[in-house]
Amino acid sequence: MRTDLFDFDLPPDRIALRPVSPRDSAKLLVLTPGGAPEWQDRHVRDLPDLLRPGDALVVNDTKVIPARLFGRRIGRGEDVKIEATLHKRLDGSRWLAFVKPGKRLAAGDIVRFGEEGRVCFLGQLDAAVEAKGEGGEVTLSFAFHGGVLDQAISERGEMPLPPYIASKRPADARDRADYQTLFAQDEGSVAAPTAGLHFTDDLVARLVQRGVHLHRVTLHVGAGTFLPVKADDTAEHQMHAEWGEVSEATATGLNAVRAAGGRIVAVGTTALRLLESAAGEDRIIRPFSGETAIFITPGYRFRAVDLLMTNFHLPRSTLFMLVSAFSGLELMKRAYAHALDSDYRFYSYGDACLLHPAL
Repeated sequence: MRTDLFDFDLPPDRIALRPVSPRDSAKLLVLTPGGAPEWQDRHVRDLPDLLRPGDALVVNDTKVIPARLFGRRIGRGEDVKIEATLHKRLDGSRWLAFVKPGKRLAAGDIVRFGEEGRVCFLGQLDAAVEAKGEGGEVTLSFAFHGGVLDQAISERGEMPLPPYIASKRPADARDRADYQTLFAQDEGSVAAPTAGLHFTDDLVARLVQRGVHLHRVTLHVGAGTFLPVKADDTAEHQMHAEWGEVSEATATGLNAVRAAGGRIVAVGTTALRLLESAAGEDRIIRPFSGETAIFITPGYRFRAVDLLMTNFHLPRSTLFMLVSAFSGLELMKRAYAHALDSDYRFYSYGDACLLHPAL
């Protein structure tokens, strides 16, 4: 399909720079294709009233690491300031990263990230450029390994806010909590599964009281989620692979929910993409552990997910293509226009939708 079919105008002032408080006070646009009405204006705190006893919410329990590092190239000519966003762990000491300015680095260069470490023997954190890829991507081989490296990154790194927020303000201490979901426990993401940001302890307790099951999966979100689709046709776009896992217990539990007549509700596009990767043509969800690069566009036949809770997405993005596949492109365009007219807040710190599938 033509990429420009997924374009729309978004005024910059509609991009949320901070989340609302409490988190579940965010607006929730409920879309029901073919319904009367096709949408309702609600709030996230209304979710227990919008789901049924026996339904299952599936959340992504990945934890965002402070993956944005600032340093300088050393040892070759003048020092050059370098910004790196780690996006995929290769092993205990190596990461793939997007760097700026990528043209100023070559294989073999050393980048020094900070010199004021709180770990007593870490005066600085050095990384060698092992290889260069396309689009500013490099392989960084760090001088430290395992838990020591993780601690050094945590000390020096900033939360990797999306470009549409980072371009308007720097990350700060508040983002360490704001850009992390209630469910976060498995470190590895460089972007938050943002639909999960809306949940509070009170909301989860009311959902459980309602009889809604809660299941966890893990998908480590990469920085590729922010990359625009530059191809003119969706068939020419290459997705970045991300690692995920669906446990045997979760797969068994979700299959039992559906067999009993309950609905599987994915909290976020990350949970949906992982569940769809784990499901077969028979709509049975199986244990899954590995990488997925699934790219969902209109025409895709959904196997695992019955409802989707998600935030408002960028124009021409793979995520807007996914929601258009789920609820229909024309309805999504009308719904986004309604959201703009009704003061909804967009993107990671913004409001949410609860989507029913297209008929």
